Amino acid sequence: MTAAMVESGQAHPGRQWDYLLRSWRDLDVPEGWRAEIDEGQIVLVPPPHALHNGIADAVQRSLYKGISDELGIYQTLGIHIAPLDKLYVPDLVVMERQLVDGADPDVNDPMDAADALLVVEITSKSNARDDRTKKLWAYAHAPVESYLLIDRFDEHGPTTTLFTGPLNGAYKHAERVPFGEAVRLEALDATLPTERFPV
Repeated sequence: MTAAMVESGQAHPGRQWDYLLRSWRDLDVPEGWRAEIDEGQIVLVPPPHALHNGIADAVQRSLYKGISDELGIYQTLGIHIAPLDKLYVPDLVVMERQLVDGADPDVNDPMDAADALLVVEITSKSNARDDRTKKLWAYAHAPVESYLLIDRFDEHGPTTTLFTGPLNGAYKHAERVPFGEAVRLEALDATLPTERFPV
């Protein structure tokens, strides 16, 4: 995946986040693209590969079979990592429905990442490193309770890694399994099979 940068201009450092958030709200992003705020810039990310979407579909279908009705699974939901002034749009976010349903209908603000029970990122060839490092670090700082990294491009073969227990900007636990093995998502009281993930 490639990205186009939208410069933040000469905004005063204390007001840079407000400027970027206003700009993000006003963007007319092409269908299927995502706009994120990272390292003081708005980054436009093009639509992912069809296999990437196939994995997202498999995850969403599996989770809906096992999670509580009070939870929703959201695509294209912007989440704000407040301690770092970042805004990401993960592949999937699991959050309480009442938080999303209670959002101001007149303002397109991101949700607080700390309210996410699970964030899912599915690597693309061009962004795998960011998902493995930069986003892992950011989600731990949010803190997001559980981060699921689905990595088709891992050097040891396609893997799924669940990071849990965020503390002081790092996850205390990581469970890594190859595609084909199930991942237990304790935060959701659900199990995610991975044998149907396309590679």
